[in-house]
Amino acid sequence: MKITKDCVVRFHYTLKNDEDHLIESSDKDSPTTYLHGHGNMIVGVEKAIDGKQLGDEFDATVHPQEGYGERRDNATQSIPVKHLMGSKKWRPGMIATIQTEQRHHQVSIVKMGKFMAKVDTNHPSAGQILSFHIEIADVRSATEEEILHGHAHGVGGHQH
Repeated sequence: MKITKDCVVRFHYTLKNDEDHLIESSDKDSPTTYLHGHGNMIVGVEKAIDGKQLGDEFDATVHPQEGYGERRDNATQSIPVKHLMGSKKWRPGMIATIQTEQRHHQVSIVKMGKFMAKVDTNHPSAGQILSFHIEIADVRSATEEEILHGHAHGVGGHQH
């Protein structure tokens, strides 16, 4: 089955930045799962996966405009420490997750106070050319409920 809109895709990946440093990789026992064609994946990765099928293994280069965007100057703001997720003890340089009205968002800690943290709201990979190595682990047609909800359900997907 070729990957097209409304397919649920499970894939393994390795992500490196433009300096060839490993940023992250999927756990071999737990591939990343998403509903293709619904804006649930960065544009460059979704474009690279489109038309592939089970077992395909390939490399994809994603430029900032189709990845996490260009870095914005003066993108810092102060937020309450209680809104930082991912650790109990924060230090400058660490990556935190915050919940916005639209989605979860990664930020970099710039300065910590007792109650407030100054964070850089650029995604940690903003402005970088990203290199993905991708292996398609599974492809299936989405259920009507998944299409209606706009995301994959079940193992690796959203749990209601």
